[in-house]
Amino acid sequence: MELLNDMALFVEVAKAKSFRGAAEVIGVPNSTLSRRISGLEKAIGLRLMTRTTRRIELTEAGQIYFERCKRIVDEAKLAHEQLGEMLAQPTGLLRVALPVDFATGYMLPLLSEFADQYPGISFDFELTERAVDPVAEPFDVVIRFEEPETSHLIARPLARLRPFVYASPRYLEAHGEPMHPSDLADHACLPWMKDGAWRLSDGDQTIETKVAGRFRLNSVAMIRDLAALDKGIILLPEEVVSNELAQSRLRRILPEWSGATLPFFAVTETRLLPAKTQRFIEFLRARLKS
Repeated sequence: MELLNDMALFVEVAKAKSFRGAAEVIGVPNSTLSRRISGLEKAIGLRLMTRTTRRIELTEAGQIYFERCKRIVDEAKLAHEQLGEMLAQPTGLLRVALPVDFATGYMLPLLSEFADQYPGISFDFELTERAVDPVAEPFDVVIRFEEPETSHLIARPLARLRPFVYASPRYLEAHGEPMHPSDLADHACLPWMKDGAWRLSDGDQTIETKVAGRFRLNSVAMIRDLAALDKGIILLPEEVVSNELAQSRLRRILPEWSGATLPFFAVTETRLLPAKTQRFIEFLRARLKS
């Protein structure tokens, strides 16, 4: 790497035919340039320049070296500029693993918007509920609710989603509307498979209520859809039930109460990300927070 840097310095000195002129162009002290070129000549074993008080002339070896080095330096600058263009308008295949229900129930419009914004990116989405490891599998980023337990993965927080309590108007007409979290024990609820109790807070106090019903599921989409079909009360983030709310198939109840926030992460193998992955994470963070 030091050799490549010295080659670039040599090219600038040869073009300016002066250490002082090159120093002004690239912002490196005159003494540093002179020392680095002398070190380069020693490493090569040939004199590349003849120095006078007014100007510098290339030796025969120096002219040959300059022509070769200039092409290398120009190619390096071009590669750098092209990478800058990729960062501004990234391209390539983006492989993403996403939770099934959240992807289909909420993220689909966001993914479509991102695809329209970056037409140079193509996509390979895998919808799954399992904990995908981007080190062991060929994914650029994994979207998940749980922060990974292993330290070799990088988890970037995207947002924190707060769940609220919802039910369908017909369910409430048939069974009455709970006015306090403790009333939920007398209602048909639709808990997530591992939930036996809901912890709800109004900002001043937190109440834990046991919940039960005829259905216990591990699918957020089925929980939401069963609630819209009048089968019980749910505790989910508003982002997951936005369509049902807009269509009046569900409405929020116990409006002062909410569940604990759910952290939402973008998990990657490394902190050094290609432009396509970096832009995708930035886009989701901005949209989810808004």
